[in-house]
Amino acid sequence: MKVYDLPIEMISISNIKGGFPKPIRFRMQLNDEPMQVIKIDKIKVTNIIKTCGIVNQVYTCTSVINQTEKIYVLRFNTASCAWVLYKI
Repeated sequence: MKVYDLPIEMISISNIKGGFPKPIRFRMQLNDEPMQVIKIDKIKVTNIIKTCGIVNQVYTCTSVINQTEKIYVLRFNTASCAWVLYKI
């Protein structure tokens, strides 16, 4: 997997009781390619990491991208509420 650390636009669902959001689909643009919408097929693993006092919820997911199943890592920054495509 290659590290991108690319900001993305995310559609997610939040639980009534609070907690971390569940990602549904996102929009990204790699290099000079056009914008691409990716539907998250499966969330394989979720965990929490803390770096320099900043809490991130990390999601390891799978999706079919360009007729190929890919594994990638998304991060949700709890301080800024920003989503990042970390690795793909």
